[in-house]
Amino acid sequence: MSRTSLALVLSLAVLSATPAFAQDHAHGHAQAAGSVAAEAADAAAAVDAFHVALKAGDTNVALAIMAPDVMIFEEGGAERSRDEYASHHLGSDAAFAAASEATVTRRSGWADGDIAWITSEGRTTGQFNGRAVDRPTTETMVLKRHADGWRIHHIHWSSRAPG
Repeated sequence: MSRTSLALVLSLAVLSATPAFAQDHAHGHAQAAGSVAAEAADAAAAVDAFHVALKAGDTNVALAIMAPDVMIFEEGGAERSRDEYASHHLGSDAAFAAASEATVTRRSGWADGDIAWITSEGRTTGQFNGRAVDRPTTETMVLKRHADGWRIHHIHWSSRAPG
């Protein structure tokens, strides 16, 4: 699994192509099809906060939103903990998020007690490492409510060439 592939998929996660997205969801999410159930709204806000932090390069905040035992799947690969992600792809993912723009075209979310899942579809465009980026993307995040808020326990990212 290449860092560029992971970064491309992670860019979907950049639901906040601008820091203002966290405040008003003006970047594609407000008009996105699908729906987030009311009981999953705070979990969706945690997903947004993760992407805002990543795009801003605030990797400490991004990591704080992840559970220590987070499992990240992308294109057949896996990172099995927050520490593993931090030591492998976090830096390049943050750089990619900062250099690209992501639009969410559909988002849905549900919660059952202290477990929530948020699914997003979108497109990421821009330039990264001197190459054009234009990829449809999908993301699934599973979160658990802890005493201090929602934490990401599982991420599955995917992207493909357009067409």
